[in-house]
Amino acid sequence: MSRDLLKKYIEKRDFGITGESKGKVGKRAKTNLRFVIQLHEATRIHYDFRLEWHGVMKSWAVTKGPSYDPADKRLAVRTEDHPMDYNDFEGVIPDKQYGAGPVMIWDKGTWMPEDDPDKMEREGRITFTIEGSRMKGQWHLIRMRTPDKRENWLLIKSKDDFALNKTKNADFLKRENTSIVTGRTMDEIRKAGLGKTTKLTKAPN
Repeated sequence: MSRDLLKKYIEKRDFGITGESKGKVGKRAKTNLRFVIQLHEATRIHYDFRLEWHGVMKSWAVTKGPSYDPADKRLAVRTEDHPMDYNDFEGVIPDKQYGAGPVMIWDKGTWMPEDDPDKMEREGRITFTIEGSRMKGQWHLIRMRTPDKRENWLLIKSKDDFALNKTKNADFLKRENTSIVTGRTMDEIRKAGLGKTTKLTKAPN
């Protein structure tokens, strides 16, 4: 039954064409949980924010990207669960495929939930701490009460030592615009073509 977690993911893709992972539910860990953020130039540019839980990556599309300013409430639209090895996907999803366009691994690391994630998800407020290269400190995902067919959440930074004011946060995403794994720009990823889920060369120091 655990494979049902990836049912929507599998139904949306033709794995004879795309280089994305075919999908496999991993072990259910409760410590050293992984997270990844992938910058994705599909129909609209967005940041795919993913948290490991129940052997898959729970996913949200953050339309304007994360903000270190606690005053910003960034829309995060819930999307289908992804397989954990999708964390290593960087490249181009082919034309006429779901999500066609280049994908960059923008950040990755570990996350720690403040409470039981299932309980927090039911209550509509997931509070967690992230340890990545670009994302750090405490964050919140808060579910919105709207009649929209989509499951809309808000990604909000906590007021902690990592928070920035509006002025200091303004150029954050413009400045951090290369792959955390390969060091490539989005244009370089696009020119390289078809992506595959594989072990990638680390970015130069």
